[in-house]
Formats: sequence, structure tokens, C-alpha cells
Amino acid sequence: MHNHKAHGPHGHHDYSHEVMGDILEQEGALHRGFNADAAAWLSGLITVPVARVLDAGSGPGLAACVLAEAFPDAEVTALDPQDGLLARAAARAERLGLGGRFRTHRAELPGGVDGLDPVDLAWSSRALHHVGDQQAAVDALAATLRPGGVLAVVEGGLPPRCLPRDLGLGTPGLEARMDAAAQDWFSDMRTDLPETAAAVEDWTGMITKAGLTPAGTKTFLADLPAPLSAEDRRFVHTRLTMTRDQLADALLPEDKATLETLLDPDSPHGVLHRRDVFFLHALTVHTGRKE
Repeated sequence: MHNHKAHGPHGHHDYSHEVMGDILEQEGALHRGFNADAAAWLSGLITVPVARVLDAGSGPGLAACVLAEAFPDAEVTALDPQDGLLARAAARAERLGLGGRFRTHRAELPGGVDGLDPVDLAWSSRALHHVGDQQAAVDALAATLRPGGVLAVVEGGLPPRCLPRDLGLGTPGLEARMDAAAQDWFSDMRTDLPETAAAVEDWTGMITKAGLTPAGTKTFLADLPAPLSAEDRRFVHTRLTMTRDQLADALLPEDKATLETLLDPDSPHGVLHRRDVFFLHALTVHTGRKE
């Protein structure tokens, strides 16, 4: 699952556990509205009392803590292969007063859920595409559900945007070209995963194949309009820095030069100072219910 890479565009650039934790927490801050909106939708979708929640591929626990708040009677388990990220998740839960209902479990999908107590909600956000056999991962999560329980998979949607099409720097359309490079990298990443299996990325179809009844698909926006706060601009700066590092070999020289200007903390054209920087990301939640 999370193999020391941040979510999209992922890349070949490896980060230390500590840096990776910082990046994932900053990315989570940009998606704060999405987690809350999706949790509220799910709370109305699930028709059984929610006593146990599993976040598979939890990273540093931002979504897991939001789910714990949305389902106040539930015990929440954050599952991730990285001890450092799980320690951050546990510390976050403790800070928020959720520690008594919060557990961590170090494991990878698909086999890592074997032996866990059955759950009423299994959530996995942008982690399953790190598993070689995505259908096996969906099958494993579906098997954790009690009758009436719901699986929610966050995959697909649309790539994030944070910059105007015409920046006044370089050739317009920088982010579209970065997206194309990221798609090529994503295909290579999938090919290189252990036990990778080709699959049509029809998430509702995969959920159905796992024996669940589709319970709805909904797309939510992480929508932070310009002008961003200084803190959110720093988060965007971190995200663009990661993208520059990960996609450098695939970008045109002119686009790399534009990115260097955007990332220059002293440039008035840089994202730390621009008032036209925003953050917009469409994230799709696919759900299935165990009858």
C-alpha cells in the first residue's frame, strides 16, 4: 500500500518515513473538507449501528480520526504497513481525545486483514492502487464486513489543480502536461508492483465481484479557493516540490524551469506569494453493502 510515496502524482523519488509522514499530513490538510463530507455521507448511508470501523491504508490517520468523530460509538482501527505512520495516527487520535476508541494494526493488503474483528465500515482512500492485485484487496476488505456493513473505496476522481492555466510563466497548461507525465508513471508503478494483476478499474464492478451490493457512488470536492492562506500555500508548495522531484525526468526543460520559479521562496511569481493559487480536487467514493 503506502510504499513511502505520497498520493498522486506518485513517483520514483523515495522519502524517509519522517518526511513521508509530513507530506501525507500536509496533503491531508488540503483534503480536510473531503474527509468530513464523505464521513457525513457514509453516516447516512449505513443502516446498521456502527461499532467497528477499519481504515485500510490509513497513513498518519487523518481520515481515521474523522471517521472516529463521525461514528462516536465505534472503535476505529488504522491499518498501514508503516510503523512510523501508525505512530502518528495514534498520537493524532490521542490529541483529539479519541485514544480510548482507536487502535493501530501494522499490515499490508490483501492478507493483512485476516484475523481482524468484523467491521461495520471498511474505508480505504487512495491506497488500493498500491496493491498489485486490486481485486484481491477489494475481496479481502469485503470479507471483513458484518451483514449490513459497508465498504467505501476512494479511487479515481480527477487530478488536483492548484494553478491558473496561464501563469504568466512558460507555456500555458503546465498542470495538464504534468498530469500526462504522472499517468505514464502510474502505469509503470502498477506494472512494477509485486503480484500485479491487470484489471479494468471499474471499482463498482470490483465491489460487485467481491459479493457486495453497490450502495452508491459519490464524488466530493476538496475545494480551497484563491487566495489560499499562507499555510495552505505552503502545503501546495510541498506538493509541487514532490511532483517536481518525482516527474523531473519526464518534464520538458521549459516546464522544469517554470516549476523552479514557482518553487523559489524568494520569487514574487512563486506559489508562496501568489494570490491566484488554489486547491481543487475531485475524489470519488465507491461503496458496497454486505447483505
